[in-house]
Amino acid sequence: MSEKKKKEVSQKKWTKIIFIVMAVIFAFAMVGSYLTNLVTGLAPIRPGDKVAITYTIYDAAGNPLVTNDQQVYGLALKSGKEIWHSNQLLTLTANQSLNTAVFPVPVYTTESNGGSWNQFALFSPEYVAITQGLVGMRTSEKKNIVFNGNMSMSKIYSPSDLPQNTTVNSFHVGDVLTMGLSNNPNATASSPADISYRIGEVTRVSPAGVVVDFGYPRADITIVSITKG
Repeated sequence: MSEKKKKEVSQKKWTKIIFIVMAVIFAFAMVGSYLTNLVTGLAPIRPGDKVAITYTIYDAAGNPLVTNDQQVYGLALKSGKEIWHSNQLLTLTANQSLNTAVFPVPVYTTESNGGSWNQFALFSPEYVAITQGLVGMRTSEKKNIVFNGNMSMSKIYSPSDLPQNTTVNSFHVGDVLTMGLSNNPNATASSPADISYRIGEVTRVSPAGVVVDFGYPRADITIVSITKG
């Protein structure tokens, strides 16, 4: 065999060996990445971990009000129930407190005028209950989070608080109302980015005013992914 032929054969062999080595390195990298994700999923959530979840918040009658769980949303639509929803996962930090009264959660509301993106107002005690409940959970695990039932979330609207041309007799027990909330004391209807909304139910109507309960008893959450803090 000529020197030229030997050189070509030698080059071909080295090329083949290099590709094989690269393939083996790639395979080990893939396995390493898989094992890392597997271990992360098996390890329980610790305070400070970033956690992506699906959630559904229910009213006192057990009806879903707000969700980013597409299965829950689909079932609500089939049954003709109005529900606020999102197609985005909610990412929270485990065991984190909140230094504001409201945590805005992006949602899509379906109203009689069509639909629009808004923000749902998650109250600080509810936010804390969820983030504390994350600790110890694992990927794909589900949990029912019970909110503090001792805290009153009812608001009384006196006749003077009601919108213009609206009287107490305009309301009935069971009516559903929406309240705008903001961490910005200067927020107005002209600054919608600062306003989050809460769904409430009329629980009492009297000459003294209308009582609306904005509290919810529980939420279901499912862990989708965990990023170690």
